[in-house]
Amino acid sequence: MNKKIGFIGQGFIGKNYADDFESRGYDVVRYSLDEEYKDNKDLIKDCDIVFIAVPTPQKKDGFDSSILLSIFSLIGDGKIAVIKSTVKVGLTRTFQEKFKNIIIIHSPEFLTELSASIDAKFPNRNIIGISEIGSEILYNTAKEILEILPRAPYNLITSYENAELIKYGGNNWFYFKVIYMNMLYDLAQKTKNADFDIIKEAMSQDPRIGITHLNAFHKSGRGAGGHCFVKDFECFIEMTKDAGLDANLLESVRNKNLELLKSTNKDEEIIKEIYDNL
Repeated sequence: MNKKIGFIGQGFIGKNYADDFESRGYDVVRYSLDEEYKDNKDLIKDCDIVFIAVPTPQKKDGFDSSILLSIFSLIGDGKIAVIKSTVKVGLTRTFQEKFKNIIIIHSPEFLTELSASIDAKFPNRNIIGISEIGSEILYNTAKEILEILPRAPYNLITSYENAELIKYGGNNWFYFKVIYMNMLYDLAQKTKNADFDIIKEAMSQDPRIGITHLNAFHKSGRGAGGHCFVKDFECFIEMTKDAGLDANLLESVRNKNLELLKSTNKDEEIIKEIYDNL
């Protein structure tokens, strides 16, 4: 409790994590470009641990880590930086090699925008990615981060790359699930005596499937929308290609999702940020 905790970025992720730490009695410093916090920039260097939750957008020419890259120079020598922003696989290691004067941890966030405050206070898991699993110093640093995070039923200290892909693995699984349920919805609509709502309800009772992401229509329309799903799936395609793997199936799924989004004019501004000619 005697550590000073910094938070860079006060969007829904950074804000709700900072609120939780503050409510638990930690000395918190918030820095963002918002008028309320912009003068705290020079105070970040005095923080023992700094959580980073700044945008890492997926743009038309690929993943953009420029905002995140600009942050590390604000952190004091020997201090700990915890990246909460979603990053392309391998990027945390690149950052650590570049900024050797600080210890960089990757701890992906799993907040849902509508329930971010509750999710921050009561996480279902805490994932801590470090650069070297066999290092006693880094393992103890990871345990130090786990000790200050809100308690979770599942905790994992693992490699950077595992932590990075755990985040993509979850978000893109839900992306696939939404697309599949939309396809099932279309089939049900064409099938005599079929009722999609009954089918969906019965499916949700299977614990292997669960109750989330089963709706064909969500918020303003159809398809897997929102910044996280669209951005992360496109980056997943980019990483797959970078690894020399076939991305044809992923691209077909993405094209189906864009078809669904466009059919209901859902999240037009979000997809225009990433795709041309939409």
